[in-house]
Amino acid sequence: MAFSIDGKTAIVTGAANGIGLAIARHFASVGANVMHADMDEAGLAKEFGGDWDETGQSYFAGDLREKLTLANLLSATLDAFDRVDILVNASRQVLASNFFDVEEKSVETALEQNVLTSLRLSQLVANRMIKQCEGQEEGQVGAIINLSSIAARRATSSLLGYSISSAAMDQMTRSMAVTLAPHRIRVNGVAVGSVMSASLQQALKDHGDFRADIEERTPMGRVARASEVAETVQYLSSESAGFVTGQIVTIDGGRTLIDPVSAPVH
Repeated sequence: MAFSIDGKTAIVTGAANGIGLAIARHFASVGANVMHADMDEAGLAKEFGGDWDETGQSYFAGDLREKLTLANLLSATLDAFDRVDILVNASRQVLASNFFDVEEKSVETALEQNVLTSLRLSQLVANRMIKQCEGQEEGQVGAIINLSSIAARRATSSLLGYSISSAAMDQMTRSMAVTLAPHRIRVNGVAVGSVMSASLQQALKDHGDFRADIEERTPMGRVARASEVAETVQYLSSESAGFVTGQIVTIDGGRTLIDPVSAPVH
């Protein structure tokens, strides 16, 4: 099957809701074993309390900012599935902040949760991928996909911390790709624009004019579906993308291609 990840084992962080949950669900639907990881234990328990098939799936709740918790997450994955082939760092925190919000430590919080947590988990998982594939001379050893945002390339004064952490995530992806390429571990990123997640649905409910503004600024004239992000992550995880590494795939309907200023600039 094209872009197959059937039988592979994936850890997906941020999997209690939103894009992370969409990715985890999609991976399970195409035959992958999935460890859903999140700090939101109630959200994970609610998801697994439903009536959908849990075969080949498990979940882990804990403060992923803690190094010991990350080690326990990897151990739980190995206990459940014996190996790990794919890591999707989809846990992201979007905090409204500006330059003068130093007392709220919004930039530090965004960097800790969005970047450093992903870096630490990637180190642990990459080491495991290398160890479990000792003696394997050909083929993919593993794939890591980092979620970021077009905020890395679009300056918004109210999203200072998120923009900085998104840019850091993109550069971390490139650096990891170079470091891990000799070990046959591919690392790519997915930078998203507006995606119809639970948080965006709430924002659209609270601010009725947001949808029109997003659609006007997006050449394709709509908001992305979370499934479209999940399918792209599946491709990057599969051996069909075997020669793709260090790339940031943008899913924004063309939003970053146009000048947001309506009047021409000379």
